[in-house]
Amino acid sequence: GPISGVNKDIAVLQCHGDCDPLVPLMFGSLTVEKLKSMINPANVTFKTYAGMMHSSSLEEMMDVKQFIDKHLPPID
Repeated sequence: GPISGVNKDIAVLQCHGDCDPLVPLMFGSLTVEKLKSMINPANVTFKTYAGMMHSSSLEEMMDVKQFIDKHLPPID
């Protein structure tokens, strides 16, 4: 259904390797543009990682950690 209320302001981090053979970077780019049309585009971050295939990297995991630290409250 349509996205409304607080969900329109959700923060999204999308990460993609530029050498992914399973999900081409073009599909990641199309997905992020669709997300930006559905929710507040200022809250959508798309990061690409040079040389990364269909996997993850330390750089990506550090970006994910930074995103979580910024958007979720700390656990006591």
